Amino acid sequence: MKRSVSAELQKWKESPARKPLVLKGVRQCGKTYILKEFGAGSYPDVAYFNFEETPVIAGLFERDYDVRRILTELGLFRGKTIEPGRTLVIFDEIQECGRALTSLKYFCENAGEYHIACAGSLLGIAIHNDRSFPVGKVDFLTLYPMSFYEFLAATGSEQLAEYLEGFVSGQPLSGPVAGKLETALRVYYTVGGMPEAVKTWRDTNDLGKTEAVQRQILAGYELDFVKHATAAEFPKLKAVWEAIPQQLARPTGKFIFSQVRKGWRARDLEDALQWLTGAGLVYKVCRIEKPFLPLSSYADAGAFKLYMADVGLLRSLAGVPARVVLEPSALYTEFRGAVTENFVLNELVKSSGDRVYYWTSGNEAEVDFVVQQDEHVIPIEVKSEENVRAKSLAEYRKRYAPEFAVLTSMQGRTGGKGLIRIPLYMMASLRGFVSGAEAAGLPETREDPRSNC
Repeated sequence: MKRSVSAELQKWKESPARKPLVLKGVRQCGKTYILKEFGAGSYPDVAYFNFEETPVIAGLFERDYDVRRILTELGLFRGKTIEPGRTLVIFDEIQECGRALTSLKYFCENAGEYHIACAGSLLGIAIHNDRSFPVGKVDFLTLYPMSFYEFLAATGSEQLAEYLEGFVSGQPLSGPVAGKLETALRVYYTVGGMPEAVKTWRDTNDLGKTEAVQRQILAGYELDFVKHATAAEFPKLKAVWEAIPQQLARPTGKFIFSQVRKGWRARDLEDALQWLTGAGLVYKVCRIEKPFLPLSSYADAGAFKLYMADVGLLRSLAGVPARVVLEPSALYTEFRGAVTENFVLNELVKSSGDRVYYWTSGNEAEVDFVVQQDEHVIPIEVKSEENVRAKSLAEYRKRYAPEFAVLTSMQGRTGGKGLIRIPLYMMASLRGFVSGAEAAGLPETREDPRSNC
């Protein structure tokens, strides 16, 4: 299945300033697969080592950090010499060997002609906890669950994916095409972007089998809790994790520690939250009251929402039946907004990084997301269906007069200058829409998003 990160891997290979690569990402998002596929297509040889499956190889790093000795002995271990520039060396689950992580510094300094790529499901936690991690001596890439565009391409809708990628803001979007995209997006809400779930759906078109895969993935995450957390941490991790759907569906969506379990306070659960964010399982979106640069300076770390790394897993963890998402029911009205916001957040993170915030003004107004794109601070209002009345966005624009604001919904209408309308299924193209609006120039008057015109 085609992944957009492949182009970034090729750039890394060809870079004269190349350092050992660390590919981060949540468990089962396809890191091992993509590195092996990249190696097979771009190198004459691939040397794959997994520190979890074959822990004995950790012993090769115990004596010292003579990386040429290590490479020689790794070659002996696999029965084939590792050649500079011709062999891609893959260290998988590298977080299981602290000395292997540290050795990346010496691979960078003393053996730059060798191509080293590393992956690990809990690398974020290992990097945070390991004081000897070689900061500045590695290149980073993050692999996310498959985006909506990648999902389309993987499930036989390559033409739709290409159409979206080449779409020009403001051009007409026909009703039949918009209908196909809306249907595909509802399927994506159900299946999500975890590669095994996507493959199962593509191969079987069976929601029951797809949901079974999602449950297995969720069970695997809980096994990670057991394996890598202390006995005291485990119940807190599990409680915070399971509380995400319920709290996200609240009217404000704000995560409240005291409602995770009676008697628990923020200080009791902060480590669990840090573990989950470090593992890439959840995203913490903090509140800002002033949308000024840099946004991080105006973030309130104590007021935040938690979103999951994959919208399909959110639906599965919440226990929402797939059919309810595909054929919207009145019983699904309240949680629909949470699913839609989680989808938009996932697309924003994949395209713009994880610096995403939300804005409130007391109890008067709330804008779902605020992001920085170059010098622009862009508020984004999310509507799950075609109702585009957005009083909070209108209030934000009245107060701060941003150059650009985004309103996204299931409406097929696109374009705009000061107020940019983006269909939900095109959110991955946010940067292109804003660039198009910037090139077109600002309008003389600003449209009021509270209107339906």
